[in-house]
Amino acid sequence: MPTVTVVRDELFARLGENWGAKPKVPCKEADEAFDILCFAFGIELDDVTTEKDMKLKETGSSDSSASEDIVYKIEVPANRYDLLCLEGLVRALRVYLSKEKPPQYRVVKPQRPLEKMIVAKEVKSIRPYVVCAILRNITFNPTNYQSFIELQEKLHQNICRRRTLVSIGTHDLDTIKGPFTYEALPPKQIKFAPLNNTKVMDGEELMIHLDKDLHLRKFLPIIRDSPVYPVIYDSNRVVLSLPPIINGNHSKITLNTKNVFIEITATDLTKAEIVLNIMCAMFSEYCAEKYSVEPVEVVDVDGKTHIWPDLSTRTMEADIDYITSSIGAGDDLTPDRVAKVLTQMSLAGKLSQDQKKVQVEIPVTRSDVLHACDIMEDVAIAYGYSNIKPTVPNTVTVGRQQPLNKLSDLLRLEVAMTGYTEILNLALCSREENFAFLNKPDDGSAVAIANPQTIEFQVARTSLLVGILKTASNNRKLPLPVRLFEISDVVFKDNQTDVGARNRRNLCALYCSHSAGFEVIHGLLDRVMVTLGVEWKEGAKDNNNNNNASKEPKRLYSIQPSEDPTFFPGRRADVIVDGKKVGVLGILHPNVLAAYHIPFPCSALEICIEAFL
Repeated sequence: MPTVTVVRDELFARLGENWGAKPKVPCKEADEAFDILCFAFGIELDDVTTEKDMKLKETGSSDSSASEDIVYKIEVPANRYDLLCLEGLVRALRVYLSKEKPPQYRVVKPQRPLEKMIVAKEVKSIRPYVVCAILRNITFNPTNYQSFIELQEKLHQNICRRRTLVSIGTHDLDTIKGPFTYEALPPKQIKFAPLNNTKVMDGEELMIHLDKDLHLRKFLPIIRDSPVYPVIYDSNRVVLSLPPIINGNHSKITLNTKNVFIEITATDLTKAEIVLNIMCAMFSEYCAEKYSVEPVEVVDVDGKTHIWPDLSTRTMEADIDYITSSIGAGDDLTPDRVAKVLTQMSLAGKLSQDQKKVQVEIPVTRSDVLHACDIMEDVAIAYGYSNIKPTVPNTVTVGRQQPLNKLSDLLRLEVAMTGYTEILNLALCSREENFAFLNKPDDGSAVAIANPQTIEFQVARTSLLVGILKTASNNRKLPLPVRLFEISDVVFKDNQTDVGARNRRNLCALYCSHSAGFEVIHGLLDRVMVTLGVEWKEGAKDNNNNNNASKEPKRLYSIQPSEDPTFFPGRRADVIVDGKKVGVLGILHPNVLAAYHIPFPCSALEICIEAFL
């Protein structure tokens, strides 16, 4: 969940509320009152601190220049991009409190010809889209300037997916001259002084220079290996930016900037539009003509022109019955009230003639509203969850635990009583851990994550051994023997299911000591089978005699020698129940133990417990 940091006194002043708080003085009552407001609106007051304490946590040392201002850290929903800055947060809360009406955002064409952005065909191979807008006669002060910069950073981390999908460039329009061109050139041909630097560098030199920058170095791989880099020029061949990495120093924004040129480059046009609209909507309130934005004409490769931004509202429709029945508010939530409370969420509702549907006008700031369920949720928030009277639904069903979960809980208790310690690991692991570390080839059976954030979370595990061995490795200094177990899900690809994958509930146990202890892990298997009512095959010779003819035949199990690269040759067996393989046990291969840096021999057991339901 994104966190927005705001100064309490500035926030209260804009809201028109102070709840008894005095400037720069902690006030528990004010914190509690604002926390209640946040809860009702669907956000959360995460922390109350001071700027001085924040600096201390970030740097590890006190900063005498830091102020004693009270700071609120507020968690907002990840899809509410309009709440990622002080301006949007205050605006939404004031509308929710009925202190102001939702603003009307306007695109105002100037007397002069529109500024143009001309797109070269070469950019199609690297970053094909660009959208633009201009904020005219804007007034910056230290507070809103900082908010302007921070909103860009939060959008970059959120919807922009760390600039891979979208990147934002903002420039002082008075320092540059249109028409502008969006091109893609070899790195050596691009020369400019990057932001906050006076030295002119070409593209290759810039990459070397920024590789030392802790903030920007993580974005370099987006374009570094490309034969051409995207670049934006003005009519005098002054570089505005090298998206998605850095802006030029020539056109940087300052407190004295009066006209802001915004350019958004992207690989996803829809997200580029959303980001542009959010930037314009949030800070157009500081323009001389409030909530007005000047458009820019973008000339595409094929010669077609587009005018950006598009700040028009869109319309959705939702059934009144669906909204009221989903919320369960009863007769108190009438159709008229449904339409009325939507205004508190910056939406405009209008009932159809038969009052069975509500037509909702959605502003550009609410890109999160995609379905009737989003409208229903906003109605519930505005109506107030505390106003919904609890009722017992009419039903003839009886709630009970799922059989698989009940079996899992019973087995957890039994295995724990045998002396094993239960662990709970993450379901994701690296591809290397899932296959190479277990001496197995990558057979493509694992469900892979399309865009893993780290190398440790590439695939869903296909064996619980991965996590249990990592746990043993991290605790190898504990006194021996170490007994660990886990009962959880593994995931496999399955084309027969609607999602292309299936879960399977497994039990896995590990015994680690000075000796391998195969007999110990075998003993655990026997105990589990006794608990499940499954008999050893050799002890069930009278299973089908006449005395037991009226009884249900008992289930039988056995173990059969087998080979598997994860286990030591000749020291591994399959667990067979009623003629079907349900798991394995054996002594782990030394190469597997070496991969996890475990210096002691280990035995392991892994069975599928779904076979015993």
